[in-house]
Amino acid sequence: MTVKSRIQRALDREDVNFLLTNRIPRKLLTRFAGWFSRIEQPLVRDASISVWRFFSDLDLSEANDSDFRSLHACFTRRLKPGARPIDADPRTLVSPCDAIVGAHGKISGTKLYQVKGAPYTLPDLLLNDNLTDIHRNGRYVTLRLTSSMYHHFHAPHDCRVEHVAYIPGDTWNVNPPALRRIEKLYCKNERAVVRTRLSGSGHPITLVPVGAILVAGIRLNFIDVERCLRQNGGTDCNAEFRKGQEMGWFEHGSTIIVFAPDGFSFCETVREGAMIRVGEPLMRLP
Repeated sequence: MTVKSRIQRALDREDVNFLLTNRIPRKLLTRFAGWFSRIEQPLVRDASISVWRFFSDLDLSEANDSDFRSLHACFTRRLKPGARPIDADPRTLVSPCDAIVGAHGKISGTKLYQVKGAPYTLPDLLLNDNLTDIHRNGRYVTLRLTSSMYHHFHAPHDCRVEHVAYIPGDTWNVNPPALRRIEKLYCKNERAVVRTRLSGSGHPITLVPVGAILVAGIRLNFIDVERCLRQNGGTDCNAEFRKGQEMGWFEHGSTIIVFAPDGFSFCETVREGAMIRVGEPLMRLP
C-alpha cells in the first residue's frame, strides 16, 4: 500500500474525517482559506494545487483555461464550451450543477431528510411561511458538490428569478459524516434561497445553495451579493435565464437543494450516491 493510499484510508475513516473537518475553528479557517487561495504567487499556487490533487480526484482536462493565477482561480474555473450539453426536452428539469445525488424524494408535509434518519423541516431551512406552503408535500433533491468538481451552477430550466434571500449561519462540513452527526445541519449553515418561476408553465422552483467549511462564499451573477444579500438580507429580482445558463458559483464546493411542487417526478438516473452533471435530466414536469 502506497503512502498516499494509507493517508487517504486514514482520512476516510468517518470519525477522523468528522474531527478534522468540523471540530476546528470553522469560520476562522474559512476566512483564512478565502484569503490564502487568492495568493497569486506561482510557488504558493503550484504547491497548493499539487496538494489538492494529492488528496482528491481533481481533473482539469475540461477547464477552459489551465493557466491559473491562483488556487482560487482553479477552484472557480470555467469549462470549455460544450463540455456540459443541456437536455433540450422542455418537460425536463435539469441538474443545476455537477454533484453527487444525496437525499431526495417526496416531502412529508414539511419534513424531509439530510440523510436517512436525520430529518429537518422546510420552515427551519427556508424561514419563510409562504415558501414553506408552496413546497409542502412537494419534491426535493440534495446535490452535493465535492472540492474537485466544477463549482458553477446553472438554471435548471427557462425561468425568472423572483427573489433571493440570504440567511447567515455556520460553516459545518456538509459531507455524510457530518450530516449523520449534526442535527438540522443545513438549517445551521450559511445559505441563500433563490426563488424562481418556470417560463411558460409558471411552476415555482426553489434553489437553496448551502455554504460549508472553506466555502462560505456563494456568488450570484445577477445581483451584488454583499450589498443586496449580506447587508440587506435579500432582494426582489426580475432576472431571466435560459435553461443551462450560468446563475452563480461557489468559492469551493458545497450543496444545492432543489425544491419542486407536488406532481414532479424524478428521472431514472437520480439515485442516491449517483454522479450527475450540469444539464443532465433531474426531474420531469407534471
